[in-house]
Amino acid sequence: MMMEWKWLRFIRMAVMLLVLEGCRWCTTDACLEHERIALLHLKPFFNYGNQLQSWVEVKGSDCCKWERVECNTTTRRLIQLSLNSTRWFHNMRYDTDNRNLNAWYLNTSMFLPFEELKSLYLRGNAISGNLENEGFGKLSSTLSNLEILDLSENYLNDSILLSLSELSSLRYLDLSYNRFERSSHPRGFQWLSRLTKLETLDLSGNSLKNSILLQMRNLSSLKTLSLSGNQLGGKLLHIQDGTQLRLTNLEELYLGGNLFRNNTISSLEGLSSLKSLTLYNNSLQGSLDTKGLSNLTNLKKLDLSVNQIESFQSFKVMKLYKSFVDGGRKLELTHLEELNLDGNLFNTSVFASLNKLSNLKSLSIRDNGLKGSIDMKDLEAFINLRELDMSYNELKDLVIHQDSNVSSSLEEIYLVYSTLNTNILQSIGVFASLKILSLSNCGLIGPLPNQGWCDLRNLEVLDVSRNALEGMLPHCFSNLTSLRELDISRNHFQIPLSFAPFANLSNLKALLINENKMVMEPSFYTSIPKFQLEVICLSKCITSQQLSLKLRTFLYYQYDLRYVDLSRNNFSGTVPTWLLENNTKLEVLILKGNSFTGPLSLPSATNSDVSFFDISQNKVQGQIPSNICSTFPHLRELFLFKNAFEGNIPLCLSGMKDLSFLDLSNNQLFGKVPEELITKGLLTILRLSNNNLSGNVVPVILNAKGVRNLYLDGNNFSGEMTNVDVSTFEFPNSLSEIDLSNNKLHGKLPRWIGNASFLWRLDLSNNGFEGSIPMEFCKLNRLEFLDLSQNNLSGSIPSCFNPPYIEHVHLHGNRLRGPLSLAFYNSSSIVTLDLGGNNLTGSIPKWIYTLSSLSVLLLKDNHFHGQVPVELCKLHSLSIIDLSQNMFSGPIPSCLGNLSLPMQTNKILEIGFYGPSIEEHETTLNFGMDSYYPTSYLEEVIEFTTKSGFYSYKGDILSYMTGIDLSCNNLTGHIPPELGNLSEIHSLNLSHNKLTGVIPSSLSKLHQIESLDLSYNNLSGEIPNQLVELNSLEVFSVAFNNLSGSIPEPKAQFGTFIENSYQGNPFLCGVILHKSCSKTDSPSTISTVSEDKGEDGLIDTYDFCVSFLVSYVVVLLTIFVVLYINPHWRRAWFSLVGKCITTCRYSNVGNFLTYHIFKQCV
Repeated sequence: MMMEWKWLRFIRMAVMLLVLEGCRWCTTDACLEHERIALLHLKPFFNYGNQLQSWVEVKGSDCCKWERVECNTTTRRLIQLSLNSTRWFHNMRYDTDNRNLNAWYLNTSMFLPFEELKSLYLRGNAISGNLENEGFGKLSSTLSNLEILDLSENYLNDSILLSLSELSSLRYLDLSYNRFERSSHPRGFQWLSRLTKLETLDLSGNSLKNSILLQMRNLSSLKTLSLSGNQLGGKLLHIQDGTQLRLTNLEELYLGGNLFRNNTISSLEGLSSLKSLTLYNNSLQGSLDTKGLSNLTNLKKLDLSVNQIESFQSFKVMKLYKSFVDGGRKLELTHLEELNLDGNLFNTSVFASLNKLSNLKSLSIRDNGLKGSIDMKDLEAFINLRELDMSYNELKDLVIHQDSNVSSSLEEIYLVYSTLNTNILQSIGVFASLKILSLSNCGLIGPLPNQGWCDLRNLEVLDVSRNALEGMLPHCFSNLTSLRELDISRNHFQIPLSFAPFANLSNLKALLINENKMVMEPSFYTSIPKFQLEVICLSKCITSQQLSLKLRTFLYYQYDLRYVDLSRNNFSGTVPTWLLENNTKLEVLILKGNSFTGPLSLPSATNSDVSFFDISQNKVQGQIPSNICSTFPHLRELFLFKNAFEGNIPLCLSGMKDLSFLDLSNNQLFGKVPEELITKGLLTILRLSNNNLSGNVVPVILNAKGVRNLYLDGNNFSGEMTNVDVSTFEFPNSLSEIDLSNNKLHGKLPRWIGNASFLWRLDLSNNGFEGSIPMEFCKLNRLEFLDLSQNNLSGSIPSCFNPPYIEHVHLHGNRLRGPLSLAFYNSSSIVTLDLGGNNLTGSIPKWIYTLSSLSVLLLKDNHFHGQVPVELCKLHSLSIIDLSQNMFSGPIPSCLGNLSLPMQTNKILEIGFYGPSIEEHETTLNFGMDSYYPTSYLEEVIEFTTKSGFYSYKGDILSYMTGIDLSCNNLTGHIPPELGNLSEIHSLNLSHNKLTGVIPSSLSKLHQIESLDLSYNNLSGEIPNQLVELNSLEVFSVAFNNLSGSIPEPKAQFGTFIENSYQGNPFLCGVILHKSCSKTDSPSTISTVSEDKGEDGLIDTYDFCVSFLVSYVVVLLTIFVVLYINPHWRRAWFSLVGKCITTCRYSNVGNFLTYHIFKQCV
């Protein structure tokens, strides 16, 4: 019997082993083959910028390891597919008027093979709907596990709602930022009520109607609903005929970015389960009655930010019980924990109206009307308050009491951008529980006190950056033993290189001391710290070579660094790559703006965590090391610009799969751009500007699949760009910005650029292009910036060229001819129109006023004629006008004085910035603020003549620049006194015209003017003495007019002007002119005598001209006769004339004329 039992056990174990072995053979570590094939069928529709390059068509490849794919670890079936923004780049312009340019219809049957799919993300793919009979309802029977569906940022409308309602397993549905209107299908959102399991629904950013909640009243399982950004207004719920709202489980409701007014509050009382309510950025204003919140007894979070609320009527309401005992009972929002009142109009009395919120843990009241002092006793009721944010107010002080209840509970205080007294640091020590204190940009001055704030032994984060604190750091810093993050950057501290004040801060992980001053310490201090940092920012701190050596000693003992910024110091020697060897977890290394020299020698060991490496703006020489790719295999951003690197671009860079931003500009690289660099990698920004690269640029552009910004300017690329068969390629739809300026390209402009439907900015300036502007450029519907200046283009501007979003057009320095066509007619978006230095003719068209956004108009150096049109006065955004060197005639329109010449930020190109970051670092400080990098390198540059010179304006200076230049024309009449109303103008040039009359005294109101040129006209009378009030005036000229009398007093700015400002006016007098203004010499006396003589005392102009002409002819004939009779004199005369022509023509006469014309007209 015993024997049989043993055999039975043996047989059972054998069977189990066989079953397990069979299961092992039945399962596989790879994904299912039919799902892999299905993914490959999807790839052509979702592979913008080659983002799905890991999806390879190799049999046996494990698709579970592919990007954007997640599988069940047991069954190896697909459970999540993330295809967000894989149809086009998610940062591309999302213009509502032009959204359907790339719209397409989805065939949902392609997802049928993924039977266990739980999550499907299709955000930002320009999906406009489904193919006929291929709606999402077709997935309902097969994809029974689908719980999460994200269709946000597409072009979907109400027609898709019926098919979505058949996905009964859905728990999360995101339809935000589409085109839902609830108009074409009135019952559309009622259909969604079939989704009985739906818990989260996002409909924000659409165009919904107010009754939307009523349409979805049967979604009883709904817990989270977002209706933000729909322009909803009035009451939210319109419940009639006893209809009940069944959103009984709704816990989170987002209504921000709408038009709700105060009465909206009362329509929310039926949502009794609500825990979070967001009403930011609506039209709530004045005194807000909160009785409508009385039934929201579970409300924990309330967001009323960015409204115009001034006060609350009450946070207490009456609730009647059935027994009506005591006639009622007071009820407070006793569960409220978070209250956001940012961006309203509250004053310090607001705290009294909130004193019943005893459970409040977080109160944010940033950017309101809080002024003066805040007595912390006003916050006594908030016994559980943990976080208090009163930043961006006009607070000067906090009155803090030792026995305050709130002082024992507060853990976080934010007072950023206040105007505090430094004494606050002495009294803030009573907040014993404080963990975070942020006093950035608070106007703190002087040294840090030795008491108060030093008692905050629980403090973990301290930010006193961007103040005017100074002196040595007090030794009581050592009391802050819990400190993890410290930001004292942008002050005037003297910080010892031993970091002695931080000696006992063993928990310190992040230290930011940018723009302070490192100093030597006494010799008995050790330079070995007792802490191991993860983040250190020491930008602009080192001023001497000795200090830099000491700092290196300190850094030698750090081995846990993740983020290092040592930029803009005085470091020299070789690049300290030992930082990489000592810190194996280093992710970001920024060494830009130093004086490192020699070749870049990288360690042989791999640093797989390094994602950001910047040694730009140094003096590093030699070739880019070939092992840079193996040393940093996961590098995402590489900045080597402004060094002295030479040689070819390393081929290995093309194999770096994570590299997205490569900047090798401003070096001495030569050779061709490796084709593999842009075809195999995932580069989005490639900047190779200002090197010696050469070759054909066309293949680089046409193979730039995935590259968004391509900068090849300032190189030696040559040849023509037209020899391309358009039918053989598809222009990369990723390219949005191309800069090929300052090369040696020639021939005609390439017509195939018209296929660049996504192109946003294009710069082909300073090349040798010729011929006309191709008509194909009219197809660039997304174009915002176009620069074709300084080429040899001819012909007229195509009348079809009128892109709907064009803002900046530069065509100066070409040979364009003809009148201004209808090319820019009604271009309401255009900001800069630069057509100077061409051969354009005709007059400025009357339709110029249709350019309603025009801020910069440059038409100088053409052949325009006619009058300056009064339609210019209707362009209220105009700030720079240059019509010089044309043939305009007639008077100056007086209405130009009505222009406000506003400061215009849209004159410059919009440029985004980003900063490097590190993973898994829970930092409160925004470290890296001083290391922001632009996402675009194209700049808007305007050239304008002022202050007797030719200047280029860009950036913020361009935003503020204003000026009018009408010089070198044939304008007549008086200077309009109305020009004195141009109070914001910086430059006014009316020189070289035929203006008459007096200088208006109203010009003394041009308080911002820096350059005023009225020279070379026929102005008369005296110079108004009121002009001495122009305190900003740097250049002033009234030379070569008919002015008389005394020049203005030589005081203020007029004390700096020399004789040249007044020359050519013989009747002017003054000390500067070395001419006394006594009565006997005064021009007024002469004028009186002349007038007394009457007409008899003057020579008739006609008689003078005739007598002069006759005398001239007689003299010429006499000379001719003498030379004809006497051969000796004839030879001597011609010899003298020959020598004069040879020696004087260019050296004297030519130079004088060239200088004279340049100075006065250019």
